[in-house]
Formats: sequence, C-alpha cells, structure tokens
Amino acid sequence: MATNVKTAISMHEDLFRQVNMMAKELKVSRSKLFVLAVQDFIKKQESQKMLAQINKACSDSPDAEEQKIQERMHKKHRDNLGNETW
Repeated sequence: MATNVKTAISMHEDLFRQVNMMAKELKVSRSKLFVLAVQDFIKKQESQKMLAQINKACSDSPDAEEQKIQERMHKKHRDNLGNETW
C-alpha cells in the first residue's frame, strides 16, 4: 500500500478560492482535488511525450537502401498482380 505524504504549497488567493469552490462542487476534499489535478497533468505530459516519440519515428524518410528494398517490393507486387486473373 502506498504511503501518503503531506506537502504545503503556495498560491494566489484567487486561485485558492477557485480550488475551494471546485472541491465543493465536486464534493471532494481540497487534497483530493489536487491529487486529481496532478494525476491529470502527469497523464497529459506522458501523452505529449509519447506523441512526440511517435511523430519522430514517423517523420524519418527511408534511406537509400530502404528505398531500393521498397522499389524491389513494389516491382515484385506488380509482377505478382500482373499474373492475376480478375
């Protein structure tokens, strides 16, 4: 079981009032609201990192050897399809 840790944070009074109102609306403690907000923030950051990795992986173009392999594969497929009766 995970151990809970207490912490203190500082924020503007206006934000503190908004937090209190939101916690009241959601019927959760202020502490729970902070936990939910941080969990959501972490998920969004992880998603952004993953998206950046996916974009990086998809953005690279094939090198010369990969292009030759692709061309041979295309030729092979064209040859195979040329023998097909539709």
